Amino acid sequence: MTSEYRLPTDVRPKHYDLTVWTDLVNSKFDGVVHVELVTFPMVVVLLVLTHTLPSLHVEKTTDTITLNTLDLNLSGVVLHVMITAGNTKKSVEMAASHQVIDKATQRGIFTFPRSIPAGSVARLTIAFDGVLSNSLSGYYRSTGGKDRTIVYSLTQFQATAARKAFPCWDEPALKATFTTTLLSQVGTVNISNMSVRSEELLNATGCVEDGSWLAQKAAELEDLSAWKVTRFETTPQMSTYLVAYANGPFKFKEGSYVSRNGQRKPLRIYATEDYIHQGQYAIDLAEKIMPLYEQLFDLDYPLPKLDFLVSSDFDLGGMENWGLIVGRTSAFLYDPQANNIRLQQYVGSLVSHEVAHMWFGDITTMEWWDYLYLNEGKPLFRDAGWREDRARQVSPPAIAPPRPALKSTIRIYRDWKLDARFLSSNFYPARYLDAKLSSHPIEVECPDPDKIVQIFDDLSYCKAASGELKGYESSLGPSVLTREDKFLKGVSMYLNKHKFKNTVTKDLWDGIQAATHLNIPKMMDNWMGYPVITVTEKANGIFLRQDRFLETGPVTNPKDNETIWTVPLHILTVEANGSTNVDSISLLEEREKFISLDVNRPFKLNAGTSGFYVVKYEDQRLEKLGKQATSPDIAFSLQDRIGLIRDAFALASAGYAPVRGALALLHGLRDSKEYLVVDSIAASLTFLTWTWWEDVRITKLLNAYRGKLFATIVKKMGFDPSSKDTPDERQLRVRAIEQAAEAEDPWVVKELYGRFEHFRKTKDRSQIISELCGITYRIGVQQGGEEAWTFVKCITEKPSNPAEGISAMSALGETREGSLAKETFSLATEDKARAQDVLYYLRGLRSNVKMRRFLAEQVMEHFDELESRFAGMFIFNYLIETAFASLTSHADHKKLTEFFKGKNTAKYELPLRKSLDEINMHALWIDRDSDKLKEWLEEHQG
Repeated sequence: MTSEYRLPTDVRPKHYDLTVWTDLVNSKFDGVVHVELVTFPMVVVLLVLTHTLPSLHVEKTTDTITLNTLDLNLSGVVLHVMITAGNTKKSVEMAASHQVIDKATQRGIFTFPRSIPAGSVARLTIAFDGVLSNSLSGYYRSTGGKDRTIVYSLTQFQATAARKAFPCWDEPALKATFTTTLLSQVGTVNISNMSVRSEELLNATGCVEDGSWLAQKAAELEDLSAWKVTRFETTPQMSTYLVAYANGPFKFKEGSYVSRNGQRKPLRIYATEDYIHQGQYAIDLAEKIMPLYEQLFDLDYPLPKLDFLVSSDFDLGGMENWGLIVGRTSAFLYDPQANNIRLQQYVGSLVSHEVAHMWFGDITTMEWWDYLYLNEGKPLFRDAGWREDRARQVSPPAIAPPRPALKSTIRIYRDWKLDARFLSSNFYPARYLDAKLSSHPIEVECPDPDKIVQIFDDLSYCKAASGELKGYESSLGPSVLTREDKFLKGVSMYLNKHKFKNTVTKDLWDGIQAATHLNIPKMMDNWMGYPVITVTEKANGIFLRQDRFLETGPVTNPKDNETIWTVPLHILTVEANGSTNVDSISLLEEREKFISLDVNRPFKLNAGTSGFYVVKYEDQRLEKLGKQATSPDIAFSLQDRIGLIRDAFALASAGYAPVRGALALLHGLRDSKEYLVVDSIAASLTFLTWTWWEDVRITKLLNAYRGKLFATIVKKMGFDPSSKDTPDERQLRVRAIEQAAEAEDPWVVKELYGRFEHFRKTKDRSQIISELCGITYRIGVQQGGEEAWTFVKCITEKPSNPAEGISAMSALGETREGSLAKETFSLATEDKARAQDVLYYLRGLRSNVKMRRFLAEQVMEHFDELESRFAGMFIFNYLIETAFASLTSHADHKKLTEFFKGKNTAKYELPLRKSLDEINMHALWIDRDSDKLKEWLEEHQG
């Protein structure tokens, strides 16, 4: 680990006393921070003083203090030192004699005129001021309301932006306690990590102590009665990136839950007035999840309250600040009038994920960003991914209104089949990314802030939740209850042992190993990439071989195939009487292995698709599995059917197996009535269309095939939802309509366009099905020219809810007119759109095959401007992939490589490498299978 960007450890913070003044009118802030410091290593007991004079016990003599700061003006740097000599104590105050602000390393280095002796007690004071910019990081400015006239401020500190709001030791391992005080205009609301301790007008008697920073600030202000002071309770020990505060004219909805200790704790969601009515769903969900997580993790939530803040300008989806979760409007708002299962699932997933962080990441925090997956692995190996889904199944909230009746809602949530849906939402995105040569370990070295931002991807978020440990969890015992008990016991031991502390990978493994008595470190040693298990049938069993799976085909470089994984096989076999057994014990721990079984009976590896690997069967076996998967006499699970389709197409796209085999399997399952199976078929066909999008012959054949397949489903089910629909039926209808429309089926396109035109001409949206809003607007823009484009643009400016706004922004990119495509690109990139919304516009252009190449060319032409505006944001990583990863030719790969040659790509190296790998994969597949794909599609027309 390089020390260039890491702070020295001889002096550490113990407590921050932070005061911030916010001027929303002039978009600026200033404040003061008093930092109580300790030295490391520490061998004596610290003196306990009040926050008025925080203590610093110095064990190593030094005259220099180094901390993090960026984009702030610093002044009044003073060190108060209490020096002990024998029985006497002497107070010394020293102003910094020299200071260096190093923007490259984001450090402030302060030298004092005399050394701080070992054994002294001290406090560092720094005044600061900054600008409330639109940067989406640090302490920044946002606007809300239908006309964007409501101004408010908020923080976003992950990963290294606390230093942009106040000078601090901005590393996760340097935990401290925080006492926050906010000075703001009367009529606004202040919120922070903790509960409000007191709030009073600035001119109130006793509000300001003589000589304090607040007294100095009061002397600058004209009308003291226009300002108020909000003081918050002191936090437990926490990392700087989890500190949060906000100020603005917020409204709130509230609820509560009863903790295991019998204490009723308040829950609130804050938003601007125009959106707050859509916040009840998140609170209802939190009411159910909080006590369930306390029970699952055997650890009470330690803070006195939990708030959510909804922001119209936010770089991430959501952020798990301890006690004050912040997220964008689409993450936490649900319009109760929408009746939209997709949105319920999306918001439910985001809410439960961020709430789980109150334990994983907040109570227990990774030691450094190398271990990001310990926080973000949904988090922790499905314990906020799988467990969060389980939480919704066990005890979901009512969908307001009405609020009282819960029974039907519980049934609806159970019908969502969330454990199977986890495959498409987490498992396969992680596996897809991990098949690239540009893949990285989930534990990845992050020496500087540029690298940290780039690892917030599907590997850090999803692989830990979907990977090998998921498979091992299935091997922990004979029943689900036993497995859950063992696994959760290990997780609980990990959390409780490291409460309020920082952890590394070994700490987690130790906890799970102690509970399961399995050799977890041995199992998890090789957690990068994953294998393809090749199954060769013999007379009395199967011969297995593992090799690394790469999306570009069988490994040719021996150095890329040195890993031997420990693979849980989960072999499902069917007995002569029709009963099924799953061997959850057998492991493949070597390159090759023979397993005895009756190959004349049905069998399948990776039962339940629980292991993070691909299985390659012989062609005849795959054909049999396809037939058996639809047989009511064989107990293949929904996850098994999904896994068969996904594995077949992964193998075909990478050249491990013929594309005809994958298509034959898909064709055999085409009549499935299970939404998630049809969804996997749709994803596979979309994958094909996104690869051959510039081949007119194949695109026409593909569209004819999938158009007929999905239009047939729509005609059987009808276009409009019924009150009698199950969630599965409703989602199936929506997916079929979307696929048929994308395939340009005339009947479906005509129906959607007719509904769009009715809305455009009459302003009556009653014919727009909420879940079909996106595809309806897209078809409208495609078919309706400039009038339709202008109409949808107006919707982006004043949507009825966040989801409709996103649908409209994406739809603008679907235009078939070059001039309107240019205007869409300009809307996104020339400060006409919110920074958080840029990707919605650009993804619309990307999904439009007629404008996909235009998008790439425009991003290259304007790259310097885009880099200047967005580099360093999470948004920029996705912008790179959005612009380039959908290109599919060798010429594209060469052109892009040349374009970035000589550029400093440090801030976006990983997304660029992923995009180049993606282009190469598509190009190789086109070379290999174009004729075979065309031949199969021609055979299956009509």
